[in-house]
Amino acid sequence: MELCKAGAKSRNQGERSISTKCILLGDIGATNARFALLVDGQLGPVKSFDVVGFPRFTDAAAIFLKEHCDRADVTEAVLAVAGPVEADRCVLTNCSWVIDARELYQTFGVEARIINDFEAVAHSLPSLTAADLVKIGGGKAELGAPMVVLGPGTGLGVAGLVLRLGTPMVIPSEGGHATFGGTGGDREDDIVEHLRQRFGHVSAERVISGEGLENIYQAIVALDRLNLVPQSAAEITKRALSGYCQVAREALERFCAFLGSFAGSVALMFGARGGAYIAGGISQRIVDFMSRSEFRSRFEAKGRFRPYLERVPTQVIVHPVAAFLGLASLSNIVNADDGVAKRLITDVSRPTRNKSGRPAR
Repeated sequence: MELCKAGAKSRNQGERSISTKCILLGDIGATNARFALLVDGQLGPVKSFDVVGFPRFTDAAAIFLKEHCDRADVTEAVLAVAGPVEADRCVLTNCSWVIDARELYQTFGVEARIINDFEAVAHSLPSLTAADLVKIGGGKAELGAPMVVLGPGTGLGVAGLVLRLGTPMVIPSEGGHATFGGTGGDREDDIVEHLRQRFGHVSAERVISGEGLENIYQAIVALDRLNLVPQSAAEITKRALSGYCQVAREALERFCAFLGSFAGSVALMFGARGGAYIAGGISQRIVDFMSRSEFRSRFEAKGRFRPYLERVPTQVIVHPVAAFLGLASLSNIVNADDGVAKRLITDVSRPTRNKSGRPAR
């Protein structure tokens, strides 16, 4: 921390001359906190920290800044956070961290802009290419039409993007906490009812997130009166993909069906003829499974509006740092031109692809 403050003081006192403009970018979730520096429009390496290893957000930020701001003064920050933002302050929804712009200025001398994490991802959508996406199902995006992005992780993020006079404008939301109801028959109704008895209110996040996958698994175990211990989302996914456990496989199938149904509802709410995009690490890991699941059929299953949604494409974002692409576009350094945006990520390795275009495993 002192190193960064010293840099700010030297700039004011003329002790050294630094021409570079350096902006701290951050993608802060309840599990991982990722940071990078945007220096003269170039995105540096992204470094990840486990949230559980730090009592406060500033502890993790201090380590990153100490390691990376020796030759440049960090005077600005754009931070995407997993939770609602009020007055440049956020208490993360699924952990105890508080991210406060005033505290960041007092601690580091940094002017911070704090936004919802899926607002950042939504800002990346105009810059994504076919190499950054895996399409599931049919449909074709309508140029200039609204787009939506949603994604299960520790929680469930939702945001929309619309064009206003040709300029992208993001509509952030807390849509993941909207009430969820089963729409796939008695089995799903029973799962949701079980969770309603457990939690009271069942939001979409209760079934479409890492914890949501665990909740589905535990509900199936309880409903079928099985003698199985709870499993983590990672373990459930592993067992489902390997075919090792039928309960895990059913849980993941229900998860994909719930995700498709919810994505279709969100697409209708935003009139997202420009496409529905699925983000987050969970979706990237199960993209092949999703393509064979009920995800797309449930996305389209909206009664009289099936023809409407049949024309809306659904795509999984597989870009490794899409949120940072969006953060960079908000920094007021990056030109809105797609070519400039792409140059920001030349040093970020993309996932290896197999012949189908999907990430290799």
